[in-house]
Amino acid sequence: MTPAKLWLQVFTAGFAVIVAMLIVTLNTPIPYGDLSRIGLVSDYEFGWQLEPPHVERKYLHASPINEADILVIGDSFSMTHRWQSVLQKQGYRISTIFWGEFQEALCDDFDEWLDRAGFKGKLVVIESVERLLADRLANTQKCKAMSKPPESRTEPFFESPEHVPGFALNWKAKLTSGYITYRNTQAAKKTEGPTLAAKETWIRPVPDGCSMFSNRFCSKVLFFKDDDDNGELTAEHVAQMRAFSEAHRARSIMWMVIPNKTTTYVMPDHSKDFVTALANAGLGPDLFTFAKEQKSKIRDFYFPNDTHLSMHGQLALGDLMLGAVRKIIPQPPAKPS
Repeated sequence: MTPAKLWLQVFTAGFAVIVAMLIVTLNTPIPYGDLSRIGLVSDYEFGWQLEPPHVERKYLHASPINEADILVIGDSFSMTHRWQSVLQKQGYRISTIFWGEFQEALCDDFDEWLDRAGFKGKLVVIESVERLLADRLANTQKCKAMSKPPESRTEPFFESPEHVPGFALNWKAKLTSGYITYRNTQAAKKTEGPTLAAKETWIRPVPDGCSMFSNRFCSKVLFFKDDDDNGELTAEHVAQMRAFSEAHRARSIMWMVIPNKTTTYVMPDHSKDFVTALANAGLGPDLFTFAKEQKSKIRDFYFPNDTHLSMHGQLALGDLMLGAVRKIIPQPPAKPS
């Protein structure tokens, strides 16, 4: 065989492999869940199939901080404005800002910081997912002064799909992602127990999963590895929350700690000492017990392919938060004329 023929064969074989990988990748569904995206797992098998509830756009529109009745300090669980929309529909004016904007810490000058921002409301809701609260409280204990003024957005920071995403060619994906997604998905389907995809996403069996999730391969669901890695919350964390609230009495403070998806579905005793202490402290609603109850009542309470509550779950959360808020502010304050 001449060198030219050998080169041609190698080139042809390589070209065929590239074309095959391109075809596989183009036909791999574009991921619409954060866990399917980072874990390279197919949303054909793990994507949600229930149509989300519709929320009128006007209830997703937030108020400026200086006009708000309630200020939410939250993370990605508050970025769609869906749970807040339940309160807004009842007339409460909500403004939402995010931990990431001020280095994941609330500092000693918290009250003055809100005064400078023009916040005249009577209630601050501090929302955090379970896995990030310990670090945020540790940062808060060390922080003397807020790093920058709060900046609220009128529109949601993140828009969740209004409908179940349909098929589209996956043009923006890396060439190899289709093959890796296929390999990870097949491994999950063929393995009885849990598998770890791309070092980020656990694919775990969930007892009675098909009654709780709408994805096609509903006997298993995706979970964020950080849920496991970041450890449990304890009663000491509740003490830190109480100390912050007592140090800042200019406004009522309500803590809103959202349990990890892993805690809700597969590790129900995770952070159990924290849950007990929080229930006794009266610092905010018990969302851990709430989530354990709702997971069997609402299919896709959390998305199967995402670490977050679904829009169905968000609205249920909003109903609970409305009841909690009414204990502090029974009626929305009248709008200034």
